[in-house]
Amino acid sequence: MDTPSQPAQPLVITDIRIPFFRLVLFLVKLSLAAIPAAIILALASVLISAILAGLFGLQMDFMMRRGTV
Repeated sequence: MDTPSQPAQPLVITDIRIPFFRLVLFLVKLSLAAIPAAIILALASVLISAILAGLFGLQMDFMMRRGTV
């Protein structure tokens, strides 16, 4: 079925009406969902850091060598 192509019409959203307690519930869910996401990102960054340290032979004791020149 062929439909005539029409030019795209601009859309402007002027107002969004969300009840306060529904918005609070959404933000609580959002904050609870961010916790596992942060844990996954932290584990991924540790894994990538370990792989790069293993590949390039970096030593992890650079914070222990304060007084050496």
